[in-house]
Amino acid sequence: MKILVTGGLGFIGSHTVVELQNKGFEVVIIDDLSNSSQEVLGRITSITGKEPVFEKMDLREKGKVTDFFKRHQDVQGVIHFAASKAVGESVDMPLHYYENNINTLVYILQELTQKEKVGFIFSSSCTVYGQADTMPITEDAPVKPAESPYGNTKQIGEEIIRDTCKVTSGLNAISLRYFNPMGAHPSAAIGELPIGVPQNLVPFITQTGVGLREQLSVFGDDYPTSDGTCIRDYIHVVDLAKAHVVALERLLEGKNKENYEVFNVGTGTGSTVLEVIKSFEKVSGKKLNYKIVDRRAGDITTAYADTTRANNILGWKAESTLDEAMKSAWDWELKVRNK
Repeated sequence: MKILVTGGLGFIGSHTVVELQNKGFEVVIIDDLSNSSQEVLGRITSITGKEPVFEKMDLREKGKVTDFFKRHQDVQGVIHFAASKAVGESVDMPLHYYENNINTLVYILQELTQKEKVGFIFSSSCTVYGQADTMPITEDAPVKPAESPYGNTKQIGEEIIRDTCKVTSGLNAISLRYFNPMGAHPSAAIGELPIGVPQNLVPFITQTGVGLREQLSVFGDDYPTSDGTCIRDYIHVVDLAKAHVVALERLLEGKNKENYEVFNVGTGTGSTVLEVIKSFEKVSGKKLNYKIVDRRAGDITTAYADTTRANNILGWKAESTLDEAMKSAWDWELKVRNK
């Protein structure tokens, strides 16, 4: 069974390709390499023993999208990761984010509506909830005005998929609302390798630990939490990747109750920034150089998932602990830097 993975050489995409191949799926990757490297293709192959088909393509070119689906008419499922994803950058470059994240989604869906039956998994985000009124966050929590153009593209993307599913009988879709992915494959062959300064906490921690960054800034210690720092739900990327495979199988096997469904993908446990730092110090045996600085604009205090729906309906559950995820991230960092 052939599955298209857009953005399949990126952080979450590459781990999902590995899990798909381990389950026997035939995978085709589309990636424009704007935030990834073609080297990842060989690393995926080293883990699974099978090289995925790869096409370098910019999905903003509608004609190329149409041509791809003409050549690959046997694609039965699509997992759509390809998108720009830096919150701060999206504030500075809103039109780039709307073009890259919305147009590409529309072009793919236009092709999928021509198919008799197809499953579609959308890479969404807990940013759609903003600062939720209650914790943990359920899928029924209100979607609030987005804090950034990036967050808005995820909200709009979900609306586009929902509206398309209403009028397309052969299209079945699931949006997975991620919390905070971290870690790396246990082989340390693939992991998170941000281009430039990391936007996410964990790679900034590991890069500081390995000496690539001088110091980690902790934005605020006066939040109403146990130690004054923000709380997030950190999920091992391999657990997240497996959630995509389970969601796709749900659609392909016709187990979905509606043709558009939404699931939170997290651990259900919140960790403060300082707890994440302590986890790094525990698994690495190193003291981290960090300092407390002023709060950062746009940061919400607390966000962690209610995973009841994912556990009971989707049939998926996160398995790794924070320490296990952090250890894999550190092993990956050491391997990348040849330490």
